[in-house]
Amino acid sequence: MGQAIFQLLSRLFAHYGYGAVFAGVMLENAGVPVPGETTLLFGGFLAHQGVLRLKWVVLTAIVGAAVGDNAGYALGHYGGTALVRRLRGRAWLSEHRFDQAERAMLRYGAWAVFTGRFITGLRIVAGPLAGALRMGYARFLLANVAGAIVWATAIGAAGYLLGTSWERLAHFASTLNWIVLAVVAAGIVAFVIVRRRVRRP
Repeated sequence: MGQAIFQLLSRLFAHYGYGAVFAGVMLENAGVPVPGETTLLFGGFLAHQGVLRLKWVVLTAIVGAAVGDNAGYALGHYGGTALVRRLRGRAWLSEHRFDQAERAMLRYGAWAVFTGRFITGLRIVAGPLAGALRMGYARFLLANVAGAIVWATAIGAAGYLLGTSWERLAHFASTLNWIVLAVVAAGIVAFVIVRRRVRRP
């Protein structure tokens, strides 16, 4: 499987370069079940090989993620809950996973949009769900862009740092999101603790 993905992505990048990163990430974040994150990892991998520049891979992914999530938000906002719920039970998004994503969005709002970048399934439906559930656009946009920056930088950098072997990168890909999410969560907790201590008289 890893070798087949490698061959497919190699052909895509040979023809479209950075455009492959933009399209893959944008479509996934808009609600289309394509391997956007794997495409970004491969972009980081190629940057390690000297084929691409890492900064452009990351910047392209940030723009693609932000644009895709905004398109998903518009789809949910104008199509309504009934349209978004058609995604429920698809082969790539089980009913259980969709229901988890919907509960997370209702409970955590903008934080679900931010962390949804790192969770398979929620990343695909975060934008449409936010729009369908009428999350305020300003809150959504802030969480969307902030999440795009952190996610694209972390995943692109991971692809670059593990770029000596595609097989090793593919092996770690399934657990990479949870590692990055744990690091981000630890950083947020540390920031909140330091901020509270600074504010104390």
